[in-house]
Amino acid sequence: MSSGSTSPIPPGWVGGFAQSNPAFAYPNPDLTSLPLLDNLANIDKLQRQWAVPFPEFSWETRPGHQDPKRCYQMFAPDISRLGYTDEGRVYSIICPQQGATSPTLGTLNVEVTVTGQRGWADEDTRTLAADMTVGPKIWFSPSAQEKSAFQLIKFLADAAGLKLPLDKANAIEVTTSLPGNPDEPVFPLQKGQTKDFPIPDFALHPEAWTVGNLEVEIGPIKKTGETVVDAFNQLVMDVFNLASGNMLAAGNTLAWNVWFHAPELVDQKEWAEHAEKWRKSIDADHGTPDGPGTDAKYFDGTPFEPIENAIEEELENIYKFLKDHLFS
Repeated sequence: MSSGSTSPIPPGWVGGFAQSNPAFAYPNPDLTSLPLLDNLANIDKLQRQWAVPFPEFSWETRPGHQDPKRCYQMFAPDISRLGYTDEGRVYSIICPQQGATSPTLGTLNVEVTVTGQRGWADEDTRTLAADMTVGPKIWFSPSAQEKSAFQLIKFLADAAGLKLPLDKANAIEVTTSLPGNPDEPVFPLQKGQTKDFPIPDFALHPEAWTVGNLEVEIGPIKKTGETVVDAFNQLVMDVFNLASGNMLAAGNTLAWNVWFHAPELVDQKEWAEHAEKWRKSIDADHGTPDGPGTDAKYFDGTPFEPIENAIEEELENIYKFLKDHLFS
């Protein structure tokens, strides 16, 4: 685990990038003069980092209802990182992933993959401003293959030569955007906690060095061009949202309070290996090196439970998929 809020800041901090353009300043940082960069293309420029031991997510389990029943959950710790230069220019952001378990189809992984980023971090003020584009991906953990419904679908799909989301390479991709603007894929990561909803005590981390926040609206899944695969992927999304409380339901907003450790020096080889490990290897069955995240809870601490008829609804949806696409 990385250093905490009281650890000494390592030497070498220069700073200045946050102040290099007046447009970068708060209260409304404008970073559009910077190109959005591939998240893994500039690891050789990274010199310092803020690790994220407490990635606290929140979303509405019943979006659109009078009582949306907001949920709070910490994703797996110490996966996420913000990487930057001695001057403070951000060149890479690693985001976390989580799992959800379907009674009929087994465990599903979800990863928020950063597809582009730009920004600055300032150690003197413990603040940051970054823009991001992300693409949540969903795929099956190995344990799903123990489920009879999954085995049947896989057998029929393999016979038809269909590529199902059995690994990250064939994962379901979800579109995202700035909340309220589905045509804008870029959204900000900024200083402080979100002020759009109350934060329960169990999701606060005063021991952290600093905190930032972001919000992203979930859109529809991307089409593959294969009718049966697209239908199956939509079925999986529906199953995932039944199990996770509509975490990735189209139109819902996923919010993230990012609690950081104190700055550390970057070992570029370790950073690349860390990113590669999480990018390709992690799945919910294998857990995480620094322990799992927390279970989803409501503001009062009541655990989130999937709807009572989730199994029946899942079975109906699976039967309909088989009847419409593989047994027709």
